[in-house]
Amino acid sequence: MKTKFLSNILLTLIWVFLTGEYNLNNFLFGFVLSFVILWILSGVEDQGKLKYFKIVPRVISFIFFFIWELTKANIQVAYEVITPKFNMKPGIVALPLDAKTDLEITLLANLITLTPGTLALDVSSDRSVLYVHGMYVEDRKEFVEDIKQGFEKRLLEILR
Repeated sequence: MKTKFLSNILLTLIWVFLTGEYNLNNFLFGFVLSFVILWILSGVEDQGKLKYFKIVPRVISFIFFFIWELTKANIQVAYEVITPKFNMKPGIVALPLDAKTDLEITLLANLITLTPGTLALDVSSDRSVLYVHGMYVEDRKEFVEDIKQGFEKRLLEILR
């Protein structure tokens, strides 16, 4: 997978140098173009070698998903700050984890904490539950499902 990524970056840099336009749009276009070329050239003989071509779209999708969630949460918290009415329904929720490794749990906890209005507090000793504080916990089941179907599901798709 590292060789595919390095090949993708190398082809991207060749594209940028050949076109002579050193800007973000040209770099992104070169990255996508070289990704497609490598995907076509890789064939389908070995599914193990195609892992890179599954992970890159998931990572890009995850980045956009995180930016969207971050924007929504920032707007919600900013609205709470500038309005005089108290709309929060804070609560601490036990989130059962599908994430098993230290890396998976750490990344999930950090993503939750980076999003305004939520904070990962603790992990149970058996690493099966993550305790999360939320500013807006209307329904505990819905809060848990949002995290499990959002951050955790997408994160595990990338890491596994």
